[in-house]
Amino acid sequence: MQEKRHIFDSKKNIKRVLKALVLACVLTAGADIVYHRHVVHPFEALWGFYAIYGFVACVVLVLLAKEMRKILMRDEDYYDRDD
Repeated sequence: MQEKRHIFDSKKNIKRVLKALVLACVLTAGADIVYHRHVVHPFEALWGFYAIYGFVACVVLVLLAKEMRKILMRDEDYYDRDD
């Protein structure tokens, strides 16, 4: 019996997705150059502000989650123990 193939088993499909993501990034960066935004704070008008802000926010969330894991994680046999 042949194993079921998924969409990302093919390297060609992975390359297509990466090219689409790069194209989306280029288009949004280009739109940031030509599109006038009505900003509230002056620093919002900086080129690429929202991309940088989003990236930094994601990195902070991941690092915060790693630290929270140390506090909140239970032992591997937590549910198997008879206390």
